[in-house]
Amino acid sequence: MPPDPRPLPELVSFLETFPEPHILCDRDYRILAANAAYRRSWPEARSVIGRTCYDVSHHYSVPCDRAGESCPLARSLQSGQRERVLHLHHTPRGEEYVDIELSPVRDAGGEIAWFIEKMEPLHVARGVSDHRGLIGRSPAFQHMLELIARVAPSDASVLLQGESGTGKELLASAVHEASRRAEGPFVVVDCSGLPETLFESEVFGHERGAFTGATARKPGLVEAASGGTLFLDEVGDIPLAMQVKLLRLLETGTYRRVGSTELRRADIRLVSATHRPLKRMIAEGGFRQDLYFRINTFPITVPPLREREGDLPLLIDSLLERVAPKRKLSPSPAALRVLSNYAFPGNVRELRNVLERASLMCDGELIGLEHLPEEVLHPESESAESRFASGGPLAAAIPVRDPLDLEEVQRQAMLRAVRAHRGSRRELARRLGISERTLYRRLKSLGLLEGQAMRGGDEEGGGAAR
Repeated sequence: MPPDPRPLPELVSFLETFPEPHILCDRDYRILAANAAYRRSWPEARSVIGRTCYDVSHHYSVPCDRAGESCPLARSLQSGQRERVLHLHHTPRGEEYVDIELSPVRDAGGEIAWFIEKMEPLHVARGVSDHRGLIGRSPAFQHMLELIARVAPSDASVLLQGESGTGKELLASAVHEASRRAEGPFVVVDCSGLPETLFESEVFGHERGAFTGATARKPGLVEAASGGTLFLDEVGDIPLAMQVKLLRLLETGTYRRVGSTELRRADIRLVSATHRPLKRMIAEGGFRQDLYFRINTFPITVPPLREREGDLPLLIDSLLERVAPKRKLSPSPAALRVLSNYAFPGNVRELRNVLERASLMCDGELIGLEHLPEEVLHPESESAESRFASGGPLAAAIPVRDPLDLEEVQRQAMLRAVRAHRGSRRELARRLGISERTLYRRLKSLGLLEGQAMRGGDEEGGGAAR
């Protein structure tokens, strides 16, 4: 006898006790009930009763597993157990990533008759262009997000490994924001920028008189991160002597300020990141194996941009909103094709630099081929040093010269805009689609104020731009 498709009233009532959105489905994917939390998040929730979950959530005409996605209901039917996946759902707020946990419910005969599905939005990521969070919908991106959703609620140490420019700090922040420590501080330690002589005092703090120049007591970054997350960026650059002290912190949860005998307890969640091959460094004696095991409780590989198929247009839209927030810039079809065919060895960071340069070169709203840099237009004519920088086949044979200076590219683009302009700084800012204050700061940061005769307005740095 097939299982009774009618849900028990007690089961429907049970859904109302949950604070998160829940729905009740049968074996044929039909939605039988939705709790109050779901109805609040979906104003038209009553209209979903009787429809299939794949129609409501994905606008599919077939179940997820027949549309190229992982279906938790089909997996639960096969395993007989609870299943968890990350899906991209259509919601009244647009497309959102949702962490789904689906539990099978058996009838009196022991057969799976219904499924309770819990849905929690993953607010740190979106599937459409949204500059507030992580952006993407490629399989590699979704797999990475699923790992973040699984590890974030715990206090496990996370190690983010990926190429430079892939957004590891943004990911670390996402882990923090999706954790129970989200209300606490998120403190970044740039390990590559700290010399060995300062590393210990910056991270652990020091007492007055601990060393020459220590004129006052100073709390360290571990103390600043108390109750929150400590992010060690470029952990592979930590000196060996300091690796021992960091290992002690992770093993005992305690530390001492430099110059103090008092043992202090740390209340932190550790997230680390590196682009360096730590396993190779261990074999070569440059990184401690015991520390590696401590920070590598939950490894996450951050995919390079070239492996995120389909994400480039979303990233371009979002980054253009950031670099030119008051303009409605978009790439021409030809420019988009060129950008899509470029490998971006510098990943998202390089993409942002390319788009910021293009926004400065473009006077209208459409970015064309003429606004893109030469190395993007003609990657096949890369110089030897560019191929070396990207790890190409000539890397072992070609001597290194200075890599492309993107700051200088931006400086030259802005300089051309300034030289071609005849008028006030306010007029130039309006032409570039940015505020006069932003223009002043960009000119100042690029060293272009000195010697320019352009007149400013009433904003910061008014008067002659010099």
